Amino acid sequence: MAAMNTSIIHEKNSFYKKVEGLKCELDYFIYDNETIEFYHTYVPEPLRGRGLAMEIIQEGLDYAVSNHFKIIPSCSAVKRFIDRHPKYKNYSL
Repeated sequence: MAAMNTSIIHEKNSFYKKVEGLKCELDYFIYDNETIEFYHTYVPEPLRGRGLAMEIIQEGLDYAVSNHFKIIPSCSAVKRFIDRHPKYKNYSL
């Protein structure tokens, strides 16, 4: 597995990255220590189109897989990412 992206910070049920002073984020809930729901991804307008959401989503999904969580992709961006990257499908509910 690839090394974690050190520019992405993980704290308080969020993965985020600051770029040009703006915050890109992926928020989640954990249920019963076995299921994680990714429910919100946000990239500020001036930073869109650079693949930043994909970086953060991949970091979040890799965290979920390495911690043996089942994944609920209620955010449409996370669902699309999983659809395009089959290695995460077995973890998705």
